[in-house]
Amino acid sequence: MNSVDTARRALGPVGTYLPVPFTEMPPIPAQRASARRLEKAGYSAIWVNEALGKDAFAQVGALLAGTDEVVFGTGIANIWVREPQTAHAAAATLAQAHPGRFVLGLGVGYPQQAAAVGRDFGSPVTTLRDYLSRMSAPADLPAPEAEYPRIVGAMGPRMTALGAELADGTLPVMQSPEFTTRTRQALGPEKLLVVGMAVGDDPQEVADGVRAHREAGADHVILMPTGSGLADGTDELEWLAPAVVGRGPVDHDFPNRGNASR
Repeated sequence: MNSVDTARRALGPVGTYLPVPFTEMPPIPAQRASARRLEKAGYSAIWVNEALGKDAFAQVGALLAGTDEVVFGTGIANIWVREPQTAHAAAATLAQAHPGRFVLGLGVGYPQQAAAVGRDFGSPVTTLRDYLSRMSAPADLPAPEAEYPRIVGAMGPRMTALGAELADGTLPVMQSPEFTTRTRQALGPEKLLVVGMAVGDDPQEVADGVRAHREAGADHVILMPTGSGLADGTDELEWLAPAVVGRGPVDHDFPNRGNASR
């Protein structure tokens, strides 16, 4: 079984972003508590974001160590934060320490992020192509020998084609099921397609959205919570879980926000 097939089985049909916004980094103990609640609720994967000033690999390592079986993914790790050989070594280290529980998502981010580290953003596709090609280049200290799936954030056809050529698939977000259909056709059946989907205030609509993306060809759908922070977002995701993962009765009345500390 290759890394894509292994990832499909481990990721399961639906996961979620950890509700940590770009402007806030809650203490790791609080993040671990949230991750454990989401794992218990039935989500099979939890994804984290990254921007300059945050290290997604360190964050994921701490969360993997504080949970039992849930898969973690970077959605996405920003290429301007670290050199490609370092990204590969970090990903391989997590994959070796927690076999089958890590998926690497990479993306080019934004021009201002490149400028902040004194780099030229250039053509996003060319920049990411170079980064992916250099990840396995020789380094002074070789990375651990551990396989892990590698996907790229992709919204347009050229980046999608790059994900099919040099990676194991793509991660588009906030798109329609029709877009998912076109992306699956472009990737072919052998690649991993992970889709990020915003959630609303109707559990059945969220479940229907997940089903629509899955039927359109997504291997895994990531819920993108709308809560204002870790506490509210975790409450929201627990509330949605019965509808989207099929555990327990569905409650159509959202609980009062701010009651996540329990």
